[in-house]
Amino acid sequence: MPLVDLAYTTLGGVIGAALTNYLSRNHERRQLRAAVMQELRHVAAVREQVRDITPSDGYPARNSMASQLATDDFRITAILDDGRDAERAQQEALSNLVTASLSAGIPRRVLDFAGGGEVRALRCEVVRLIDQRLGGVLGKSVDELMERCDAYQRATSQLLLRALWSPWRTRLRMHARIRALRQDVNELHLMQQAAMAVLAQPKNITALAERLAIPPQQDGRQVSNAQ
Repeated sequence: MPLVDLAYTTLGGVIGAALTNYLSRNHERRQLRAAVMQELRHVAAVREQVRDITPSDGYPARNSMASQLATDDFRITAILDDGRDAERAQQEALSNLVTASLSAGIPRRVLDFAGGGEVRALRCEVVRLIDQRLGGVLGKSVDELMERCDAYQRATSQLLLRALWSPWRTRLRMHARIRALRQDVNELHLMQQAAMAVLAQPKNITALAERLAIPPQQDGRQVSNAQ
């Protein structure tokens, strides 16, 4: 075989291998991104399907992320349209999202904010449901809380999506975005704490227990001790 033909054949083989490798990696990236998007939809579906609160069946203590809901303090459980425990369903959905996102190369701190935003959103929904059961003791502040919570959840989800679709561009502004989110979550936390303080007043705890038919605690403690 002439040297020129051999050179063209070798060059063609190198280019073909490189192109095949590129297309294969591009296909894999699309699959990983599709998996993340699917798990994001599952997480959002949990929050959207929260239907009501009911007396707790004595579930064991939840993990540190879900315990922020403080439903154990009120001895209630948030349930979905299909009757499942909303907190447990969210934990499972978030676990699947973390797995898919790490496989797609999304930084862990981005996932922490995205997961935290969903947990905060579910907690706000529980606060709204408790307030609804109590006849609106929080007044207009519950609407302000929900608006702030929704905005924070959207911001954390957008950060995750930017990291998924534009990873290099997102890294350039990562510190600024996270700094802003930290400030937002601190303000949201104060609003949530203020709402929970009102709902946890003895008269409100008693009223909620009566309306949900929650039996007295068996260890002799008063329900009004919830903080």
